[in-house]
Amino acid sequence: MTPPEGAAHFLSAHGWHGARIDALAGDASFRRYFRIVADGVGGERRAILMDAPPPHEDPRPFVEVARWLTDRSFAAPAILATDLERGFVLLQDFGDARMRETVDAEPHATLPLYEAAVDLLVALRAHPAGDWRPYDRAELQREAGLLTEWYCPAVGVVPDVAGYVAAWDQVLSRAAPQAPVTVLRDYHAENLMLVGADRTLGLLDFQDALAGHPAYDLVSLLQDARRDVDPSLEEAMLARYRAATGEGDAFMDAYHVLGAQRNAKIIGIFTRLWKRDGKPRYPALCPRVWGYLERDLTHPVLAPVARWFAANLPPEWRGDPVAIAAAKGIA
Repeated sequence: MTPPEGAAHFLSAHGWHGARIDALAGDASFRRYFRIVADGVGGERRAILMDAPPPHEDPRPFVEVARWLTDRSFAAPAILATDLERGFVLLQDFGDARMRETVDAEPHATLPLYEAAVDLLVALRAHPAGDWRPYDRAELQREAGLLTEWYCPAVGVVPDVAGYVAAWDQVLSRAAPQAPVTVLRDYHAENLMLVGADRTLGLLDFQDALAGHPAYDLVSLLQDARRDVDPSLEEAMLARYRAATGEGDAFMDAYHVLGAQRNAKIIGIFTRLWKRDGKPRYPALCPRVWGYLERDLTHPVLAPVARWFAANLPPEWRGDPVAIAAAKGIA
C-alpha cells in the first residue's frame, strides 16, 4: 500500500505539505485509503485520502452523494479537496470507531446503535430521492443474475437461467417503490462510523446510491453479509421501523423480495471477487448470506424463486463455493 504517484504534490497544494501518509485497509473495489497526519495549531490534523484511480474508479459519484447528504444534515465526510482527474479525494477523518467493532466488543451497545441506524433510515426517507439512476426492475434482475453467472459455474452447476429470470419477474413487482428514496446500497455495520463523543453515525461507501425502495437499506443493515444479525434483533428493528413509518404488509413483502435479491447478488459478487479478482477471503462469507437468503425464501411472496432454488441449487450446493468446488473436484 504505497501512496499513489502524485499524492504528496496533491496534499502540498491543499495545505498538507510534509504530511505523513499511512495506509488503511481497502475494500472490495479498486479504491484505496490513506490517513493523512500533519502538525497543526493545538495538535495533529488528520484527514483521509481516497485514491479512486481512473479508469477503474470514478470519484465523482462519491463527491456528489456526500454533498447531497451533508446538505440534508446527514453525517457524510466533508470534502476537503479533490483532483477528480487523478481520482484523489481528501475527506474529513471520522476516526477508527466503527459500529461493527463496537457492537462486537460492547454487546450492551448493540440495541441502541441498531436503533440509531434504523432511525437514520427513517429520517433519510423523509427526503425525496436525489437525482440518481432508478433502482428499477432491470437493475435488480441484472444483479440477481450474478448468482447464476458466477456462483453456479464455480460449484459446477448448469442452471436454468431462463427459469431464474422468469421466477424473479414474478416477484420483483412487489419491490417497486411508490415514492423512491435515496438508497445508499451498502448500509451496514462496517460502513457506519461512530463520530465524536455522542457517537453520531457517520456514513461511508455510498457512491453507488440509486433511487429505489426504502426497504433495501434496511435489508443491508439487518441481513448483514459481514456479521451475524440475530433474527430477534432483525424482528425488533423491523417493528421499530414500521412503527415510525406506518408501513404494513406490502412493505414486508418488498423487504423479503429485496432481501432475497440482495443476498443472491452478494453470493455472486463474493464468488466473483474470488474467481476474477483474486480475493480469496470473500467466499467464506457466503454461508452466512445463504442463511439469510434461505430465510427470505420461506416468505410466501417468494414462492416462484424458492421453487427455482429447490430445483437448481439444493442445500448441499449452497455455502462456501471454494469448499464446495473442492469437494466436487472442480479446479
